[in-house]
Formats: sequence, C-alpha cells, structure tokens
Amino acid sequence: MSLSKKLLDILVCPKCKGDVVLLDDNSGLVCHYCRLQYPIRDDIPVMLVDEALQIGEE
Repeated sequence: MSLSKKLLDILVCPKCKGDVVLLDDNSGLVCHYCRLQYPIRDDIPVMLVDEALQIGEE
C-alpha cells in the first residue's frame, strides 16, 4: 500500500515547512531543501527530524 495523494499533498518537512517528495520505491519522503529523508515504516511516514537521514548533494 502506498501513501494517498491527499496525504502527500498536506505533508511538509517539519524542519523548514517545505515540500517533500515520495521516493520511487516508497521507502521515504525527501526534502530537497534540507537534504533530509524521512522514512516510511509500516505505511506511516515518520516525520521527525531526529529520525531523518541526511542525504548527499545531488
């Protein structure tokens, strides 16, 4: 099961309040501005800055 379009439309990065983008494999949500990846566990986005992974420069 993937996240609903409605949910994706309202989710924002908790750090900067910017848009987040769903990864192609549905494993997480990425904020390109903060360069943070928020994991999705059991179809629930974990939108906690402390749980986010820092991603490299693209």
